[in-house]
Amino acid sequence: MKNESEKQRWDRNFSDLLQELRVAQTGVQILFAFLLTLPFSSGFPNVTAFQKDTYVVALIAAAFATAMIISPVAFHRALFRQGRKPELVRYAHRMATGGLAFMLIAMVSSILLITDYLLNFWVALVLTAIAGAWFLTFWAAIPFAKRNWMDEDVEEEDEDFAKNAAEPNVPAQRS
Repeated sequence: MKNESEKQRWDRNFSDLLQELRVAQTGVQILFAFLLTLPFSSGFPNVTAFQKDTYVVALIAAAFATAMIISPVAFHRALFRQGRKPELVRYAHRMATGGLAFMLIAMVSSILLITDYLLNFWVALVLTAIAGAWFLTFWAAIPFAKRNWMDEDVEEEDEDFAKNAAEPNVPAQRS
């Protein structure tokens, strides 16, 4: 924002991060809860060794994602009222990024586990690869490619403003 102080900017950045983490936290907690209950279901003893290994990867990745996505709350508690918001925002950003990476692994592993249980192994592998590519497209490729969107929009607006300021006012014609 144009007229905000540095403190206001750090506060806004932290607030934005918390909103993002709330969304991710809900998703990863639901997945983690599902994975925690899975071994107690009646069909679980019939899974293959590969499916058990895939399950363990999904479970551990979901646990790591949960820890990383929730960790900014604990960090905030430790730094509360110490005037270290920039440090907190940088830490929270890193933890959110790492948490999303582990969430990706957990989601893709879960997809592989379930599709391998239901379908032929090769079909499961193809569907999982497609799902993994889909996640990477929306969670990494597009955001990375468009990380300067606002800068480009601001530059275009500045150019338009400069162009309009240089031209004399011409009354608009009605049609």
